[in-house]
This record gives sequence, structure tokens and C-alpha cells, in this order.
Amino acid sequence: MEIAISGGTGFIGKALTLYLTSKGHTVYILTRQLRENHSPANIQYIKWNANAAEFPLPSVDIVINLAGESINNGRWTKKQKETIINSRLNTTRGLIKQLQTLRQYPNTFINASAIGYYGTSETVTFTEDHSKQGNDFLATTVQLWEEEASKAADLGIRTIYTRFGIVLGKDGGALPKMLLPYQLLIGGTIGSGNQLLSWVHLEDVVRMIDFVIHTKEISGAFNITAPHPVTMQEFGRTIATVLHRPHWLSVPAIALKTLLGEMSILILQGQRALPQKAIQHGYTHSYATLEHALQNIVLH
Repeated sequence: MEIAISGGTGFIGKALTLYLTSKGHTVYILTRQLRENHSPANIQYIKWNANAAEFPLPSVDIVINLAGESINNGRWTKKQKETIINSRLNTTRGLIKQLQTLRQYPNTFINASAIGYYGTSETVTFTEDHSKQGNDFLATTVQLWEEEASKAADLGIRTIYTRFGIVLGKDGGALPKMLLPYQLLIGGTIGSGNQLLSWVHLEDVVRMIDFVIHTKEISGAFNITAPHPVTMQEFGRTIATVLHRPHWLSVPAIALKTLLGEMSILILQGQRALPQKAIQHGYTHSYATLEHALQNIVLH
């Protein structure tokens, strides 16, 4: 298949590109900065702009939209919030407008999303059947993002909103920052420790995206998480076990709120989001438990 990816040079995009090309697919990475194509023949960099009138390829089977400003780039000032939201909406809006110029639409549009859609809770379990959204900044951002992506479905294109949990990998994402305190021997419980962490190994992320590509019955929301969420305290203790480091220093919530402002919600609050659709359709996780995932990432 021919697959176009926006955001293909990011943490998830790079891993996904390598996985899909290893399966024999051709991947076109849509990028604002044109690069010379020194990669394998089935990885092509295509100069692309969301404001362009036409899609840069005559046809494509799958479009995967991973582009968007990181939510971790500094405090959530009013300006930064606007950047986070607009980077997602403008890219998605531009892609879909351009797809409308094609003589034949792609058969599938996969749009990155997040379990932040559901809001936070220490008691509720969220699956794709949960239609009520949260009311914080992340939930609002995801709602607007998915509404924009739904315009692909209006064209008759099978559309999936891949709601990512906390993606764990060696070379990016949240994990390196979470490991650092333990490597410095100052790891411990953050906040109450009861906040829930719905995590997923990077390998399962790319395999689950490949799974939805090939499982034509799946559309709409699709949680990309592991089947066993943990509390933040469990997460820290598991890191300590795998690294053979102590878990002893507590970080009070007030300190993080002072340091990070509203962005502290990423650490101090969480949710239990389960991959119900994936399991119902027969997906088997490579890393179903946190200890197994961390051992693979940290020790290899």
C-alpha cells in the first residue's frame, strides 16, 4: 500500500514509518522542510504545506495525520494553548481539503488523538463507548481535533481517531524524563500517587495502527493503550524495580502546580482508558504489563 504520513519525523512517526516499510509498504512523509531522499526507496520525503491548494500526490491508499505542537513544550500560556490547538486544527483541515481535490479518495484516514478526550478520574474506566468528554483544556483540544478530522468521514473515507495513552519508548516521549529521577537516585511518588496512568509501549502503538489499517470493521474512536493501567505510585515502584534504584522521595502536588501551572494536570491527574475495540477485534499486545514493557525499553 501507499501511505502518506504527516508528522512522520516525530517520535511515533519515525517508528511507524520503519514498521510499515518493513512490511513492504511505501511511505510518503509529508514535511514542510524538503529533505533529500537518501532513505530506502520505499520511504519518500514530500514537501507539503497545509495551506496548499492540492495534495502533493496523485493518489494514496492511507493517510495518517500525526502532526501537532507538543503539549510538553513549556507552560500552557494563552499563546501556547492557541498554538497547540491551531497546529492540530490547521493541519487536519488542510489535509482534508486537499484530499477533496483527488480523483479518488484514500480508503482510510487515521488521525492522531488522545485519551485526554475523556477527562480525568481515579474511579471511572473509559472505553471507546464512553461518549461524555471531559471539560479541561486537553479534552477540549481533542474534541475540536476529532471534529475537524470527522470531515474525512463525511467524504465517505473510513476515519479512525487513535486516542493515544502515555507512549513509552527509549528515544522520546515521556519516559526518559520519568526515568531521570530514578537514575539520579531521587525517584519517588509524585502527588498522591493514586492518579492513574494509561500507558502503552511504542511497539504496540505502531502495531495497533497497522492493525486498524487492516481491520476494515474498525472506525471512529480507537484507544491505543495497554490493557493494564497502573497508578503513578505503581509506575514509580516498577521503574525502581527494573532499574534497581530506590523509590523514596515524595514530590508534593503543590510543588508541581507551582512549577508547571495548568500543565501539571499531565502528571497529577490521569484516567483508566482501556483498549476495548482492539481486544474485541483480536489484537494481542506485545507488552501487556508495565514491568515487561520497561524491561524491554530500559534493559535493551
